[in-house]
Order: sequence, then C-alpha cells, then structure tokens
Amino acid sequence: MGIFDFLSGQFIDVIHWTDDSRDTMVWRFEREGHEIKYGAKLTVREGQVAVFIHEGQLADVFTPGLYMLETNNMPIMTTLQHWDHGFQSPFKSEIYFVNTTRFNDLKWGTKNPVMLRDPEFGPTRIRAFGSYSTRVTDAARFMTEIVGTDGEFTMDEISFQIRNIIVQEASRVMAGSGIPVLDMAANTNDLGKLVAAEVSQTLAEYGLTMPELYIENISLPPAVEEALDKRTSMGLAGDLGKFTQYSAAEAMTAAAKNPNGGGGMGAGLGMGMGMAMANSMGQMMQPQQQPQHQPGPWGQAPQAQHHAPAAMAPPPPPPPPVEKLWHVAVNGATEGPFSKAKMGRKVQDGSLTRESTVWTAGQDGWLKAGDIQELAQLFTVMPPPPPPGV
Repeated sequence: MGIFDFLSGQFIDVIHWTDDSRDTMVWRFEREGHEIKYGAKLTVREGQVAVFIHEGQLADVFTPGLYMLETNNMPIMTTLQHWDHGFQSPFKSEIYFVNTTRFNDLKWGTKNPVMLRDPEFGPTRIRAFGSYSTRVTDAARFMTEIVGTDGEFTMDEISFQIRNIIVQEASRVMAGSGIPVLDMAANTNDLGKLVAAEVSQTLAEYGLTMPELYIENISLPPAVEEALDKRTSMGLAGDLGKFTQYSAAEAMTAAAKNPNGGGGMGAGLGMGMGMAMANSMGQMMQPQQQPQHQPGPWGQAPQAQHHAPAAMAPPPPPPPPVEKLWHVAVNGATEGPFSKAKMGRKVQDGSLTRESTVWTAGQDGWLKAGDIQELAQLFTVMPPPPPPGV
C-alpha cells in the first residue's frame, strides 16, 4: 500500500450529532483546526440539517441523509476551493448542525398591563400570559441573521427577543379586536391564532416560524377585579335584608365554634346577635295589638287606651336596578355604550332603527333593536312604515 493510499485512509472521518439537551438549536462539529477529511461521511438525522461554512462563506445545506464529502458531489465547495480533480486532501471548513424540531412549552407574558378601550368598562388595563412553540425553517438565514459563529446556540439566547415580539403583537391584536374583556376568555383560541400569524411574519426574517401560540389567561388589575367581585356579590345576594340576617347567623355560628378564640367576647357577641335577631323576628311575626277599652272614672264612657306599637326598624330598601348600557354596530364598528335615554334620542334623529344591531351585557349575541322589548318601546312613538300595496 502506497503512502498516498495510507493518507487517504487516514483522512476518512464520520461527522454526526446526537443531542439530548432539548434546548440546543445549533451545535458546531468540533475538529482540531477545523480540518474536515476528504471523503468523510456526514450523517444528518431527521429533525436536523447540516450547514457547511467554508472560509467564512456558507457553502451548502444538507438535509437528512448520508453524504460522502467529496468534490464531485459538492459543486459549490469545488468552486470555492478551486480544487483540481483527483486532488484528495483535508480541507478546513466548519459544519453546524441545526435542530429543526419544535421547541415546545415556551412561556410568554405581558410584563406591564396593556391599555385598551373596553366597550363596557371604558379605558382599562389587562394582563395576559401563555405558552408558544417555535422551530427553524430556514437554517441558512438563521445562521447568518442570529447564530453567526456561536459554537453552541440554545433557545434561551433568543427566547427573550421572541417574547418581546409576542407581547408587542398580542397587545396590538387584543386592543384592536373590539372584544369586551369579559368575553375574551371565550375567544382566546382565535386571538392566539391571530397573534401567532402576526409574530410568524416577523420571525420569518430570522428563519423561524411559530406553529402554535396559546393564551392561557387574561386578567384585570386587582382594583378592577375587586370592584367586579363586589358587583357580582350584590347580584347574588338579592334581598339585602335576608343577606344581613344570613351573615349574622354565620358570625354567630363561627363564634360558637371558637369560644376560646377571643375569651368570653366571642360567645357574648354571638349570644347578643342571636337575641337581637330573635327579638327582630318576633316583632315581625307579632300581630298588631288592638286598642283596649277601660271604664272611665265616675261612670263616664269607657276610654280607649292605646299602646304604642313596638319599635321596629324598617327593612332596608332594595338595591337600585343597574341601568343597561347598549352598544350599536355601525358599518362593522362598535359605537357606545349608550344609555336608554340616549338610545331614545338616537331613534328620534333617525340614527337608530328597528333593524339596527345592538348588544348589551348578558345578552346572547347581537340582536335587532326592534326584537328587544326594552328598545321596541322606543319605536312606538312613530308607527312603522305601511306594508306595500296599502
């Protein structure tokens, strides 16, 4: 065996990459002096591609398969190197393996609240967070735009930039959707698809795409949530008088279960509240006494003796009804909210008709104004147009 055959045999190499880190996007095949032996075997597995860099220039991209690195199957390399046919020698190049599988369960969220104009609450702020997935679709562009010469590029190095893009597009989509905050939970799937489509347009410049984006939660600021909880509690309480009695009974029960928590104070408080409730209920159930006739002195006519009725606190007035606010759809846009009085003025000036589409909180979708009993009364001032032929 000649020295040339011996050297040719020594130049044979095997180039491949297996990864179990689950967060590595790009890995450079390390060889001393970046010397790739002529005739080396390159193995590219499913879910990855190999990018060849020769003397600082991107030479070729290899998709999954088995390759022999020779000049006859690497025309781009041959042009760059100006090799003579049959000249077998090692060449200095770099091979980068790029992971093209999906990177899943990546988190995103709004660091600061997003300002928007809600149809029901007016100007308000919301927060949102969720997860997304991304993958490399153009390895050459990803190498030139993002990775450069980084020998091991992980998902953490670009996730911050991707999160900023998501927050920007999510804020724009949610603020411009016109969907009330209370209805956004029912539309998170559609909102997520819109945000993913907008973000993918920007990521395409990096050689990336975003197959999925999920909005897991949309929340209001604590002050708005507290006010909303109070409003909901008032609706559930119904009769405030009965609710007050129920609360007093609950407090008495809690005090009886913990007699040592506050010494005798808890028991005394519970007994006092129980007696007050019993006295109040007894006065409510006792029939009004009729005046009793007593004989007058010296044979005079009997005089009626009136007893003052027992003092009884009047029941608290019921809570005032919550006025409905209406929204009107005009040429694909939402106007409002309007009070019922304002809706009546719109009927008078002709900007609201029976065929106008309106919506209010608690209503199942948009309906025609003439089909809603509360608004139909506004159109009775003027009769509807006569039917044709009359």
